[in-house]
Amino acid sequence: MTYHGYVRNGRIELDAAVPLPEGTQVELTIVPSGQPGGKRQGSTPGELPLDDELERIWRDVPDSEWDKLPADLTDQLDHYLYGTLRT
Repeated sequence: MTYHGYVRNGRIELDAAVPLPEGTQVELTIVPSGQPGGKRQGSTPGELPLDDELERIWRDVPDSEWDKLPADLTDQLDHYLYGTLRT
């Protein structure tokens, strides 16, 4: 697995909480700022790319809440958002 974060005040801080057991071995790869191919190119410390931010938010939503969404939500999005007639 790959986790992303930044060095702040001399400490490595990950973008999201990671439940690693005590004694877990880790490997650190330094990604220079602005290096081509770096996932974080253009981001500033403390700012997550949109897909990472959404994943962080969605991870905190319990499955029971996801189960409440209509099964046809993606097909009938305009109906649920704006009350348009179903197609």
